[in-house]
Amino acid sequence: MKKLMLTLRFDGGAYHGWQVQKNGVTVQETLQNAIESVFGTRYGVTGCSRTDAGVHANMYCCCFSTNSEMNREKIIAALNAHLPDDIGVYGCCDVPDEFHPRYSCLSKEYIYKVWNSPHRNPFLYGKSLQYKHSIDEKALMAEASAFVGRHDFKGFASSGGSAADTVRNVFRFETARDGDEVVFSIEADGFLYNMARIMVGTMLDMSAGKIQKGSLAEIIASRDRNRAGATAPAYGLYLNKVFYEDEKTKTKT
Repeated sequence: MKKLMLTLRFDGGAYHGWQVQKNGVTVQETLQNAIESVFGTRYGVTGCSRTDAGVHANMYCCCFSTNSEMNREKIIAALNAHLPDDIGVYGCCDVPDEFHPRYSCLSKEYIYKVWNSPHRNPFLYGKSLQYKHSIDEKALMAEASAFVGRHDFKGFASSGGSAADTVRNVFRFETARDGDEVVFSIEADGFLYNMARIMVGTMLDMSAGKIQKGSLAEIIASRDRNRAGATAPAYGLYLNKVFYEDEKTKTKT
């Protein structure tokens, strides 16, 4: 058996997240259906991360094992022929048996897209949060520096998560503006349940004056979910990059 890693993109709007569920269509189930159509066997597929319903991915990595000798480029083409238009495979490579798309990961980057305008943009419907009030992205980036480092992020996790250890190392939190679009970028060694969305919601609540500026370090230290901000909607969030040992020195794509 050979272990293959697939790299794909997906629009999560029609799916109940990545992981197979009894009462909703998921990305994992849809991909398994395509793999079964191509190989004639229903292989188990292991993903790099759980994603919430409605969350998108620019880069999602998953693995399955097969005896097939099919050319890797042909695998990509064949899977895309059996997948719906909102899921696209763009990479396929061999990985060692001990490789795990989640536990071999060094870090992940999520981005959150905000359409910062009072006027609706129909081309971003379901892809970006419309936020009508002014955002000073540079000021928020300075405030968000408190996120960077190794902290207990229990106060930035929704109930229902399964993580016993709530300490995570955030390597980077940046904000950038391109016209009316503001993008939050967060890289960490792992994320708790809804952590990225709560971090963004906290920044937006601070921008709106609902949370005092300069208080973020204290809020983190409190480990109190009630002191952090609202959970930003899922549809603005994208799993953007997944980093592994041999990719840290490569250009981020």
